[in-house]
Amino acid sequence: EVQLVESGGGLVQPGGSLRLSCVGSGFLFDFDHYGMIWVRQAPGKELEWVSSIYSASGNTYYSDAVKGRFTISTDNSKNTLYLQMNSLKPEDTAVYYCAADGTISEEALLGLTYEYDYRGQGTQVTVSS
Repeated sequence: EVQLVESGGGLVQPGGSLRLSCVGSGFLFDFDHYGMIWVRQAPGKELEWVSSIYSASGNTYYSDAVKGRFTISTDNSKNTLYLQMNSLKPEDTAVYYCAADGTISEEALLGLTYEYDYRGQGTQVTVSS
């Protein structure tokens, strides 16, 4: 069974930065076999796709809301997915989840579907002064 565990959330002032981590574990879990995705859910709102990466190709994808401010990356030696978030805004406040898509579908990588093989429990990010 694959497990994804997020960390790194917290309270930050507008304009600040946070780095989220997502550690993957389980039998034969390997980032090269999954599209890795960050999504978020603000209070009272639906899930929103944030960013994706397929480490085997090096391709990364970002929503317009975070492009230029967030950077997604992986450290395959540590089975860890990262999301570096800079220039944070109050509208970035949400619970952030990492997810893994074993089909490595374009739909998942571009945020056109929220059906994943695995998803973590989330980490809260609050941007407020």
